Amino acid sequence: MLTSKQRAYLRSLANPLPTIGQIGKDGITESVIQSAADALAAREIIKLRVLETSLMTAREACQVLCEELGAEPVQCIGTRFVIYKRSDEKPTIVLPK
Repeated sequence: MLTSKQRAYLRSLANPLPTIGQIGKDGITESVIQSAADALAAREIIKLRVLETSLMTAREACQVLCEELGAEPVQCIGTRFVIYKRSDEKPTIVLPK
């Protein structure tokens, strides 16, 4: 569970990041889960977008993806959301206490 200070720090890191994935009308598929898992392993923090044609809202997609990946939701604004998962092998993001 992230504290508000840690969440604010992660939001500041995520602000300049590009959106690396999209969730379309098919919703969250195995390929979306796998690509998000690979990106989280490499970067620890990722930004995704839910397209207007999707049947899910960004908040719903964020919740489902976080449950599938064991990640933490950081931010959800409009159609974009940010998730974080600490790397077990070599963490690159040092969270404030």
